[in-house]
Amino acid sequence: MSKRRTYCVVLVTAPDMPTARRIARVALGSKLVACANLVSRIESHYWWQGRIESGREVLMLLKTTTRALPALQRRILAEHPYDTAEFIALPITTGSRRYLSWIGAAVEQSL
Repeated sequence: MSKRRTYCVVLVTAPDMPTARRIARVALGSKLVACANLVSRIESHYWWQGRIESGREVLMLLKTTTRALPALQRRILAEHPYDTAEFIALPITTGSRRYLSWIGAAVEQSL
């Protein structure tokens, strides 16, 4: 697998900042992510049980490796209060070599 496909950003929404902080600490404490950015006060609009709903959420951007994804997904879904939690992994196709190496070093030591 090439280096540039080794890293990814995971999108997770949470109902509020305390929940997002707790989940971020769990992921970081487990060394399944190198970094968690929490973007507060997003407004989400979505289909739920046949109706269009909307609400305020916090968007989490988690930087990790593709090797850590299965464990990270299990951990996030176990900690998340939503019945159907968002967990979407996007490949990082390019980035600063030093930054990507830092992600790998921070996460891979736990695997």
